[in-house]
Amino acid sequence: MSKFKQSLIALSIITLLSACNSLESTEASGEQGTIIINDANFSHAETARMYRNWIAKGHANEQFAILPTLPPRGDKAPTVQMNDDTLYGVAVLNVVDGKVTFDIPETNNYFSVQVVTENGHGEHLIVEDGVHTLPVTDTETVFLIYRSGVEIGTNTVEGIANALAQLKKVDTSKFDFATDFTLPNYDFTEVEAEVNKRKAVVDQIVERDGVFTYTFPRTPAEITDLTQWNLENAAGWGGASPIVLEGNKYVNSPFIDGDKCETTTFEDPQNRFFTSVTAYDSEKYLIEGAVAINSYSWEVNADKTVTISFNCGDDAINNIDTSAYGKDFTITTRHYGATQAVIDSKFDIIIKEIK
Repeated sequence: MSKFKQSLIALSIITLLSACNSLESTEASGEQGTIIINDANFSHAETARMYRNWIAKGHANEQFAILPTLPPRGDKAPTVQMNDDTLYGVAVLNVVDGKVTFDIPETNNYFSVQVVTENGHGEHLIVEDGVHTLPVTDTETVFLIYRSGVEIGTNTVEGIANALAQLKKVDTSKFDFATDFTLPNYDFTEVEAEVNKRKAVVDQIVERDGVFTYTFPRTPAEITDLTQWNLENAAGWGGASPIVLEGNKYVNSPFIDGDKCETTTFEDPQNRFFTSVTAYDSEKYLIEGAVAINSYSWEVNADKTVTISFNCGDDAINNIDTSAYGKDFTITTRHYGATQAVIDSKFDIIIKEIK
């Protein structure tokens, strides 16, 4: 990259960050009495938008809202950067005496529950079967994200059917649904505009640095960089913290030319649960026809390395086809149950080998 282009990118980042940081620092009322969005409350506002989306689409504060198939493509999805390797179930529950209770049934697939607070923190990621009662921080309700893997079966249809069957095992009698939950009075059109500003900053950072890596602090006390935290919530809300062999690591790539065949070849990172590569459009939504490649099913080379192809034709190894989008795209790598080596690496081993 030329020094001139680097300077332009750096200037763009500074300009965008200044626009984000120039917002008022109080929760004064805006037009029509809505809460003004600022750096201090952005993640709370974006989390409220996710609450709104799932309550509107699935009445998640009244029932266990299950997406019966893989997430929708494009902006029909309730959340940006949804993974393409699991089905989702969501419940909005009350916190009682500082704790929340939920059930994880015995299953035959990857199955986890993430406990997300009203401030957007994924405070817990649980994979063990059983009834769990856990403490949560600074929140009256929680947003539970169930993820049920589609890896069991000889094809995608069987995998989806199995994942759905596992979600239906959840004992919802353990849930204290937040039926009286009232959304904070944000103007959600303004929230979305603020999200888009920060997603643009993320894109600029990726073009400058080659990657954008998510840290997802689990509580407010763990935030070391408020700007970074807000960027993470804008570009990838709902991700889990990178904890060795327990949590996940997520990395965004620079834009990849949608008109060329490109590949990446790498050594299997050997994450505890699975590794996946998913393509997204410029707004960070899934692309029609572009199916994620993951370590449950990818084809391995003779030397034990893995090659993933992008727009290289049906006969190409582990091919992800983004042609329905017809534009440059990005990928996100997911390391579920990330190893220490993956967490410690500055550059993602999959993204850095794209050619």
